[in-house]
Amino acid sequence: MKKRVAILISGGGSNMVALARSMDAGHPAEAVLVLSNNPDAGGLAKAADMGIQTSMLDHRPFKGNRAAFESELHAALLAANPDIICLAGFMRILTPEFIAKWEGKMLNIHPSILPLFTGLHTHQRALDAGMAVHGCTVHRVTAELDGGPILGQAVIPVEGGDTADDLAVRLLPMEHRLYPAVLRKFADNDDTKVVLFS
Repeated sequence: MKKRVAILISGGGSNMVALARSMDAGHPAEAVLVLSNNPDAGGLAKAADMGIQTSMLDHRPFKGNRAAFESELHAALLAANPDIICLAGFMRILTPEFIAKWEGKMLNIHPSILPLFTGLHTHQRALDAGMAVHGCTVHRVTAELDGGPILGQAVIPVEGGDTADDLAVRLLPMEHRLYPAVLRKFADNDDTKVVLFS
C-alpha cells in the first residue's frame, strides 16, 4: 500500500511539482494533498492540473494567534491522513507543539549545506562567508529550526562573480533532484543519506 504524502507550499511550488512527478506507478508513495497558506500560491493551480487535491488555509486572518492557525492546519492534514508531510517552500515557522504531533513524518528542504546557514538569505550568506561550495539539504523536521537529522544533501560550486540570484537559479535543479530522491528512500523506510554533486 502506498504511503500518503501531503505537500505544504507557499509559492510557485516547483519542488512540489518535482515531488509529485516523481511519484509514478512504481513509487512507494502518492501525493494526496497540496496545501498552501497563501491564496495566491501558483503551486495550487499546478497541483490541481496534476489531479492532486488542494487546500488553502490563509494564515493572515490568524495574525497574532498561531495556535488557532496550527489547529486548522492540523485538522486539514488529519482529513488527508498523510503518512508523510513534505514542506516545500512553506514559509511559516511551525511551533514545537505542532511538530510534535507529526514528528517522524515531516520532511523539509533547506537551501544550504546544513548545519551551515540555518534560516533565511542562505545564498547571500554563503557568498559573504567566502564559501567555495553551496547546496541544499533535506532533513527531518524537529523543534529545532533546520536542525533535524539530515537525510540528503546536494552540492554545487560557487563560481567567481556569482550573485545570490545566480546561486539560487543554479541550485534549484539540484533541489528538484534531491528532494524526490530522499522522499523515495524515506517512503521505503530507508534512511541512507543521499548525496548529489552537480
